[in-house]
Amino acid sequence: MTQETTGSEAAAAKESGVPTVPAATEMTDAARDELASQLVDRLALWSGAAGLIPVPIVDLATVGGVQLYMLRRLSEIYGVPFSKNRGKSILASLAGAVIPYSAATTTAGLVKFFPVFGTAVGQLTMAAVSAPATWIIGKVFIQHFASGGTLLDFNPPDYREFIKAHREKLGIRSGAVAPSTQSTTAPSESTTSSSV
Repeated sequence: MTQETTGSEAAAAKESGVPTVPAATEMTDAARDELASQLVDRLALWSGAAGLIPVPIVDLATVGGVQLYMLRRLSEIYGVPFSKNRGKSILASLAGAVIPYSAATTTAGLVKFFPVFGTAVGQLTMAAVSAPATWIIGKVFIQHFASGGTLLDFNPPDYREFIKAHREKLGIRSGAVAPSTQSTTAPSESTTSSSV
């Protein structure tokens, strides 16, 4: 059930600016990780650009396609067998962990049905959500594949802390209250330490 890269796909990858991968066994770990990071960075930008597509549903499908392509390319880089169906199901489950506010993505896509204002808001929201989500998903798979994992043994809950750390690195908050809006009158240190 693995999927091989065809000659036409390799030619398309060259034309798109994504480097082709020599056999995974010919690369050092550092070179493999660097190539994978460059791929994730580039495709995260492509995912953000796909979020700007003004047609509802097409933007979601395009972002999903970019993420599936990224997963396939990362599998090639690390020499991991790739299954398109398994990749789709993993991306769907991982997207829920990466974007707990996935309703924002759906809302952004649906709001595009409203002329002018809805299209503008939807495009900006999709781009703002798609790029960092794709980047985090890529980093999760780099971590997983680099540690010897495959698509068959991938378990999204194992990467909750890793995802949380990367969301914080990007400044993505899952809570409803941003730190700047929290109360500035926190209890003093002497008050909290005396009650302990």
